Amino acid sequence: MIATGILLSIVGLGFFCWLLFTLAIYALPSFAGLAGGLAAFHSGAGAVGAITVGLLVGGAILALGQVVFAATRMPLRAIVGLVYAVPAAVVGYQASFALAGLGMPGSVWQGAFAVIGAVVSGCTAFSRLALLAPPPVGRGTGSVYSPADRRLHDQGC
Repeated sequence: MIATGILLSIVGLGFFCWLLFTLAIYALPSFAGLAGGLAAFHSGAGAVGAITVGLLVGGAILALGQVVFAATRMPLRAIVGLVYAVPAAVVGYQASFALAGLGMPGSVWQGAFAVIGAVVSGCTAFSRLALLAPPPVGRGTGSVYSPADRRLHDQGC
């Protein structure tokens, strides 16, 4: 019985850490959705309307960022990526600092783990934003002539 409780505690803690860092990666859309939902709630939309508005605003901010990131060239692409990555890094730092504070008393190691969490969260946010971006011209599949592209592997002609 004790082993089951310990195992379920570890699984629950792992789930909440995963949830916390997933929300940290999507910090900008989450904050925009929360702000939109609260504004809708305070304007009299009710709970269901506020949740709907919050989900729509958060999804629109995420989709808009991915479209702008995919449609622009390098200087603007880096700026858009940083707009999404910096809030994620800040949230990742705060979450890692708080979780490290639960397990260790030293502030130097706590800060070190917090910086690692910030870098991981920021890089993950940038890479998730870049998932829909096409490769630059001249790179990636289909941009270089290859005789193998003209026929299937099993065809002899």
